[in-house]
Amino acid sequence: MKILIVEDEQGLRDNMLSYLSGDNNVCESCGNLAAATAKLASYSYDFVLLDIGLPDGEGFTLLRYLKDEMRSEAVIIISARNSLDDRIKGLDIGADDYLVKPFHLAELKARIFAVFRRKASNSNNKLVFNEIAIDLNGRTVTINGTEMVLTRKEYDMLLYLIANKGKVVAKTAIAEHLWGDEMDMHDNFDFLYSHVKNLRKKILDLTTNDYLKSVYGIGYKFTDR
Repeated sequence: MKILIVEDEQGLRDNMLSYLSGDNNVCESCGNLAAATAKLASYSYDFVLLDIGLPDGEGFTLLRYLKDEMRSEAVIIISARNSLDDRIKGLDIGADDYLVKPFHLAELKARIFAVFRRKASNSNNKLVFNEIAIDLNGRTVTINGTEMVLTRKEYDMLLYLIANKGKVVAKTAIAEHLWGDEMDMHDNFDFLYSHVKNLRKKILDLTTNDYLKSVYGIGYKFTDR
């Protein structure tokens, strides 16, 4: 998953960045509202972990921005503010969850998974697309019961595409999801094409269904139609 951490307390921000990156997530962070707004104007994420008490404004402003722009990022508010009014306000504006500080990082990770499962309309720790099953906890993929061996990038790409099944996903969106800001250093998408080619081949080695469709000039769609 690609996660943006918006937290002005550097120690907590660094701890979250280190902990969540250890689970092979692509994590980026910033410590104020202006930097977070700039990040979201340029990139998309799966999750935003949002402190609402920022030095240059309230995180609620960012939440309204995401809602107004009809963005798909899931948002978990992380805040020391525990008033009923703040919690209701955050959830009303569009946050998916509200976690009060101090919290254990393991609980934060569990809530991220819970929100992800809800958004994928899944009640357990698996994402299933026809004969393809992804175990989110084990980071394993099986097709018709046979395990498919994937690199970290291939796994993350498959998870992202299935989470967006049926939609055309732009090449830039996939690249940003997998590499974050690093993609700005690349002049072309050759690195992405290589991963797509390998992922498609591995899927076709275990099924005759070619789910990964190229959409000329735009990107890719994961679909069975």
